[in-house]
Amino acid sequence: MSTLALRTRPTWDLDRWVRDFFGPATAESWAAGAFTPAAEIVREGDDALVRVELPGLDVEKDVNVEVDRGYLVIHGERRDERSEDKDGRTLREVRYGSFRRSFKLPEHVTGQDIKAEYDTGVLTVRIPGAHKGRQTQRIAIENK
Repeated sequence: MSTLALRTRPTWDLDRWVRDFFGPATAESWAAGAFTPAAEIVREGDDALVRVELPGLDVEKDVNVEVDRGYLVIHGERRDERSEDKDGRTLREVRYGSFRRSFKLPEHVTGQDIKAEYDTGVLTVRIPGAHKGRQTQRIAIENK
């Protein structure tokens, strides 16, 4: 293997890992200022809770929660515009971007009982019964 191949291979592996983990970046997503808010899924009894960090958003105006073809889809847009006048100069900062997160739902879950609430920058979506009837089954390992 050449020295050049040794130097470029780790970069290729890192690029591939980032692409696999975050998905491919497209010109459209970069141009639109897309971002991916942090999310977690936790189990609470038979329910699943999906928590998405969306600080500073007007969730009634800028966020949609939907069930679409077996997926819980949370999407919207953040818009933040600030202006400051100091010493006769105006400093203006504008940040915006769209986001979309989707989570596969179990087949028996419909959108009818799903509830969403927003508190202190965190959107929490409760999916009742997502884990109902699901038990972990341990498989014995034979030692020969």
